[in-house]
Amino acid sequence: MTTFFGGVFIDQKTLETAGINYPIKLEYYKRINEDEFFKENAAKYGVNIVKTEYKHDKTIVEQKCIKYLTNDETRANYLLKILKENFVTPIELDEIVSDFSKQLL
Repeated sequence: MTTFFGGVFIDQKTLETAGINYPIKLEYYKRINEDEFFKENAAKYGVNIVKTEYKHDKTIVEQKCIKYLTNDETRANYLLKILKENFVTPIELDEIVSDFSKQLL
């Protein structure tokens, strides 16, 4: 099961600076691993990022999920907050989680 944590549109100035002339939305979800929830050492929480690009003639959706991250819901929420505040995209998710895993999880 996934629950919506939050979403953001990347601001137009940032996009224009990068040479992008269409809107991009990022959505962040907390994944709750129900099948693992009552197992003692199983990671109960994960994250999912969905990036939607609204190009002129089509919509492109990209997503990345890390299913098993932590047993601590507070830490999962903290990680999601960091991802959202820094506009982390699906392609960056593995690297960010790897960089912060020792501190956060």
